[in-house]
This record gives sequence, C-alpha cells and structure tokens, in this order.
Amino acid sequence: MLLEVENLRHAYGRHEVVRGLSFSLARGAIGCLLGPSGCGKTTVLRCIAGLEQAERGRIEIGDRVVSDPAADVFVPVHERSIGMVFQSYAIWPHLDVFENVAYPLRVQRTRLGREEILARVMEVLALVGMDRMADRPAPRLSGGQQQRVALARAIVRRPTLLLLDEPLSNLDARLREAMRKELSLLIRQIGITALFVTHDQVEALSIADRVAVMNEGRIVQEGASAEIYERPNSLFVARFLGAANVLPGRVASRDRDKALVVLDANGHKLVLTSDRQPGEAVDVVLRPEHMVLSTTPSADPLNTIPGKVASLAFQGGHVEYDIDLAGGDRLRAHALSPMHAQVGQAVWIAIDAGRGLVFRRSGGGVAF
Repeated sequence: MLLEVENLRHAYGRHEVVRGLSFSLARGAIGCLLGPSGCGKTTVLRCIAGLEQAERGRIEIGDRVVSDPAADVFVPVHERSIGMVFQSYAIWPHLDVFENVAYPLRVQRTRLGREEILARVMEVLALVGMDRMADRPAPRLSGGQQQRVALARAIVRRPTLLLLDEPLSNLDARLREAMRKELSLLIRQIGITALFVTHDQVEALSIADRVAVMNEGRIVQEGASAEIYERPNSLFVARFLGAANVLPGRVASRDRDKALVVLDANGHKLVLTSDRQPGEAVDVVLRPEHMVLSTTPSADPLNTIPGKVASLAFQGGHVEYDIDLAGGDRLRAHALSPMHAQVGQAVWIAIDAGRGLVFRRSGGGVAF
C-alpha cells in the first residue's frame, strides 16, 4: 500500500469532523472519498497533505510515517512527497502557463538548473496537452485549460501521491463530462497514485478504482465502484450513489435466499433476494434503470406493480417517468425505448428479484 490512514480523528473546537477513519490505497490506484458536504472528506485530504494536523491517528505515505500525534510525528507539507490540485486551481494570474508550472521547481530547496527546469516543465505540459500554450497568460485560459495547468504543476516535482480536491466542480456540465474521462486517462498515463474527494457520485464512479463513501466523519462503505453501486450496504449509500426509489414494507415470509415483502402503502407483494427475516420492517430500494415498464397488464401479480404516469421527460438516451402508485407512493423509472405512454395512462412496473435492495428499518433510522 502506498497510502495508509489509520484511526484518524480531527475536530474543530468541540465539533469532531473526522471520527476514527481508516483506509488504504494501493500503489498506482486511483481512490476517491465520496460524501455529502460537511462529511469531513476535505479535512481528511488536508490532513494527508499536511495542511491540517490531525489530533489522533497515523498517516503513512510510501514507507514514511508523516503524521502520528501519539509518537509526536508531524512532517510539514513541503517535506511530504505529494502534489495537490485545489478546487479553485489556484492559477496565478500574473504568470503565464510555463511559470505557473515552473514555480514549485523554482522554490524547492534543491535548486535545479535552468535547462532542467525547462525540460521538466515542457515534459509535463506535453503530458496534459498544454505544451503549445506555454507562453499563454493565465487570464486567457479556459476552465479546462486551468485544470490541466493545475495538474501539471502538481506533478512537475514527481510526487509519490497526487491529491485532488473537487477537481471538476468549477467546470460547466458539458466540460465536466469530457474532463472526467480525460482526467482519468491522464492520471493513469502518468502512473501516479491519486486520491480525490468529491460529492459527485458520477465523478467518483467513473474515475476511481476504489470509492470510500463517507458520512458524518466516518467511512460507511468502501469498495470497487461497481460493487458499492450494485451492492450498497445501507439505505444511505444506496440513496447517495444515484437515484433511488424507497418503498416501506414488511417481510411476510422467506424461502431460502428470497423474501416476500408486502409494501405498506398498497399491499403489493414483491419477492426479492434478501436475508431479512419474517416480521422485519424494511425499506425496499428500486433504481429507476432496474425496472421494466409496460402498458399492458402482467399475468403474474408478484413483482408487478400497477401505477399511473404522473409526468414524463425525454432525456435523450431514455425517457424518465414519474409514476403514481396506489396508497400515495411515487416511483421514478427509466425506459430506454419509447413506450408511447402518456400522462394519466396506466402502466405496469416489473421488478427483477435480484435487482431490488432490501434494508432493515430500525427505530433510530436505517440499520447499517
């Protein structure tokens, strides 16, 4: 492992924002801390960088412990082998592209010659596709170009670990989509270990090899992108990683790995893969893309829910339907091919037993 974080704790005054957090990142991997605003993910990143001094816990980068309050170890930021891309990019407006990238080399303790600085800067500018703009003034850069310059500046010193704080949040939607792919390709081409934080689940799932979902200063699930999307361990993770319809119900019976769930609002019955026990109150999570819509009734009443189209919106690759169910529940479903269903028309929603997610409800909320 290139990065090891063990039992990290940090507070601002009496407010503990990081609560015993631990994770590791393999050499050459791209990791992500994903969570809502205020969950502590940026604080974790700043502790790793040395911009914050954690109150407890141990951080190791490569073979070097850089933070361990119990052993009175704290390596300052300039002595850690890291590069960092800030959310605002922090491009200096009075410098051109070349000088923005050259700055870390000019101020480091080990002085480099003029020719070596030129070679190193042009090498990383070529990597990010900005070598032809080396003399362009910073105010004349677009958002995407600023992001590339910030990345080049972060890697010009050849750090062991690259840290990125919400790297795409300042871009418009169209450019953000393009830069998601480009950033992932660039990091892999460079071959550097990287960790970034974001609140955007699409960004996390499309860039990272492994994602750690955070909530209230803790990691609530960690794993490969596809794994945590398909098999979330809690209602919180299921809701945070994409659209999720939540239907309260109760387990009526079990047969091996299948549970018969009766929905509270309308009494409809669903047979779903689950280890929940008879009598348990549960929340059933159905993702919009995992349901099949039809304008004709099904012969099998199990796993088929009737409803009425409340609204629809064409989204390019699919049509998004809001469907009202008996009892007051509403589902959002995606149809990849036109059904020609209109507002007010009756539809039937087919549920795959293996696609529905079932979580136990508890008196204090959702059980993890």
